[in-house]
Amino acid sequence: MILPDSKTELARRGNKVVYDLGDKIAKVFNETKPVSDVFNEALNLARINECGIPSPKAIEVTQIEGDENGWALITSKIPGVTLAEKIEAEPQRFGEYLEQFVDLQIEIHGYSSPLLNRQDAKYSRMINSLEQINATTRYNLLERLDGLKKGQSVCHGDFNPTNVIVGENGELAVCDWAHATQGAPAADVAMTYLLFALNSKEQAEAYLETYCNRADMPMQIVHQWMPVIAASELARKRKVDEEFLLSWVDVFDYQ
Repeated sequence: MILPDSKTELARRGNKVVYDLGDKIAKVFNETKPVSDVFNEALNLARINECGIPSPKAIEVTQIEGDENGWALITSKIPGVTLAEKIEAEPQRFGEYLEQFVDLQIEIHGYSSPLLNRQDAKYSRMINSLEQINATTRYNLLERLDGLKKGQSVCHGDFNPTNVIVGENGELAVCDWAHATQGAPAADVAMTYLLFALNSKEQAEAYLETYCNRADMPMQIVHQWMPVIAASELARKRKVDEEFLLSWVDVFDYQ
């Protein structure tokens, strides 16, 4: 596939560039992205589509030719803006948007998809791949993971306002399902908390309080997942505050 000259760049992060093709969206990965990961993301999205969760439709995985070399995931386009853009434009409405965001996440956690990857198996692989921490800490993290209550809920794995689309009709949809798993909602909440905390501790605390109140979930359960989730985020090797994440990896916190 050759991308049209009319394409518009929407985002550029890490090893990918996202383009608006008019009626479709192309997420183009560079040569550092394993092809299997691209196909796995497409499979995740197809399974999410089958659940009925509002999300772009998976169309195809294709190899890109021309100036853009690599593989791409092509999806349908949901016209609108991200919730992050809405929050930035109207910060005084953060509380209102946060409630919509939390209600959507709770709704997603009400779905199940037995063929998605298992959350605990994924986090175990990620922890074992870490080079920033020693074997003793990895062992402690794996012991903690083994002792945490598992689940079978659909978990996005990267749920944050940049991945929520506010459609032209005001309805919400969720994109970027690369990290989707079946597992414990509390683990997904811990990941979202850390993603908020990387930018604003105040917003992170507001998010956690809102989710736990609306889902009737004890905060302690989310806290128990924090070291495991911080370690998994480290393993992604994204451009984030490594020192901040390492501070959360202490498995003796939040007992």
